[in-house]
Amino acid sequence: MDDRQLTEELHDYLFAIRTRMHVELRELARESGLTDTQTDALWRLSRGREMTARRLADLLRCDASTATSMIDRLEKRGLVCRVPHPTDRRAKVIQLTPEGCALRDRVLQHTTERSPFALLDHESRLRLHTLLREVTEGPRRAGEAIQVKDTAATDSKDTAAAEEKQR
Repeated sequence: MDDRQLTEELHDYLFAIRTRMHVELRELARESGLTDTQTDALWRLSRGREMTARRLADLLRCDASTATSMIDRLEKRGLVCRVPHPTDRRAKVIQLTPEGCALRDRVLQHTTERSPFALLDHESRLRLHTLLREVTEGPRRAGEAIQVKDTAATDSKDTAAAEEKQR
């Protein structure tokens, strides 16, 4: 297999995995009465990082007003709350409520149970993790600190805005 064919097949596999995961998450989102983007937001909020509306907007690749509108809707449903930022009086941190945590746990269980990666043994998943990290972040040099980037945003600015307008 030449390089071009290999690259094309790698893209085919990545699209197949993305489609499979997207379909399964979409079903869960619909059952929960959420849009795809709201489910994506809950996933990102569950990752344990301090999250402001601006950071969430950046990760979802939408503008701040779209993110704020989505946060408002999640807050009305009792899934998130806004709390004062610990160091910036002007900002609020978005946190999951107990109800949001329960839904997040359901999403995590759903994705874990249906993960295409579950077909691989632990060592294979570690190798794949390393390869995917290198593709998204670039190879690390020995001793270089791990810098986690959240590059898995799948919804475009237009998709996020369109979904919020539908609400």
